[in-house]
Amino acid sequence: MKPEREKEMPFGAQPIGSGAEGDEALESDVEGIGGVDNAIDELRRQLELATDAAAASEDRYLRERADLENFKKRSQRERLEALRYATEPLVRDVIQVVDNLERALAHARATGDASSVVAGVELVLKGALETLQRHGVEKIETTTGEVFDPSRHEALTQVADASLEANRVVQQFLPGYRLHDRLLRAAQVSVSSASGQG
Repeated sequence: MKPEREKEMPFGAQPIGSGAEGDEALESDVEGIGGVDNAIDELRRQLELATDAAAASEDRYLRERADLENFKKRSQRERLEALRYATEPLVRDVIQVVDNLERALAHARATGDASSVVAGVELVLKGALETLQRHGVEKIETTTGEVFDPSRHEALTQVADASLEANRVVQQFLPGYRLHDRLLRAAQVSVSSASGQG
């Protein structure tokens, strides 16, 4: 009679022992599977938390991006409006000058007195210059004999004048104006030439 051959086992498999030793091995394997399941559950929980955090971050990013775009549009609108109405205070004051001119003309028409027109226009001119000063405009007056300064004067003509050195202001045709540090209009003048030229 042939001896009974042991049942073949798959490569690497170990036979489960019998009795208490076998039971402990089986419990150990079951506990190992339970530990893996717990680890997988923990990883799933962490993945869910990370996914929620990423979704919240994306939502926050999109909201902040939208807020930034709205801020840019609002700023541009406000800047355009500020530029459009930047001259409002000056215009309000100029309207008052126009009102005063209209009053002076109405008074002159009613009385027929030309001297009252002159007096009225002088008052209006004084008020207009005060208005310009309030808005940072300075009148540049030039006197005869002053040295010609191309940063403040515009020479319209040269005049031979023996009483003045060359390159001196002979006459002012129009005064200049400056807004704060910026020249709005140079004073228009005639300038003395060297003797014999003109």
